Amino acid sequence: MLILISPAKTLDFEQPAMVSDYTQPEYLAYSEQLMSVCRELSPSQIASLMKVSDKIAGLNAARFAQWRPPFSTANAKQALYAFRGDVYTGLDADSMPASVVQAAQQHLRILSGLYGLLKPLDLMQPYRLEMGIPLVTAKGTNLYQFWGDVITDGINQALAQQGDDLVINLASNEYFKAVRPTRLTGRLISPVFKDAKNGQFKIISFYAKKARGMMARYLLEKKVTTLAELQQFNVAGYYYSEAQSTADSPVFLREES
Repeated sequence: MLILISPAKTLDFEQPAMVSDYTQPEYLAYSEQLMSVCRELSPSQIASLMKVSDKIAGLNAARFAQWRPPFSTANAKQALYAFRGDVYTGLDADSMPASVVQAAQQHLRILSGLYGLLKPLDLMQPYRLEMGIPLVTAKGTNLYQFWGDVITDGINQALAQQGDDLVINLASNEYFKAVRPTRLTGRLISPVFKDAKNGQFKIISFYAKKARGMMARYLLEKKVTTLAELQQFNVAGYYYSEAQSTADSPVFLREES
């Protein structure tokens, strides 16, 4: 199966990666097109476009100016270890054995506004370019139009390479909108995680994000290949609810602690 996750706003380029192996992003030519647009933006335009503070806008303007291929371990870091945030807390890449990292390289993809589709060991330089921002390019008024079919084609290519037909969507809605489900050559499965609060099960963003990361790791560690095996996910108190699930949207519940 192929697992899809979102990137994170929080980055770590201070600590070295836990592995020395690396690959190069497949769609750097597209990234360079986007950077040529981003470098023309002033800090105030970045602040308005991204709805961020002047400080963060200034940081991103500096990142855009400094962004340059070719990538090496001297000026970039493997994506799996560069992203931090709730999903990546659940994934806990720093403690992954080498065998699980290699499984991730084959079965995990990170959706990205700048890089399109990243393999875990793809080198990346720091950036912030969320998929949902209305960045105007020659291809349209947003990044969904810019990427078009590229990301979907990349997912289909990865499915073909591993001879599988299950796409496990653990990405946020903002990022998964860059995928065109009707063009996928595999079956799309979108797990849902709900936590009990005041006697009701609800999707609580913080917990759901972390659960996505935990499930991604579980699927990789257990070498899961079927939907029945996915339904056995039981990390951190979550359990499968057949009553709340549909064929393509398995629901996992967790009681209040």
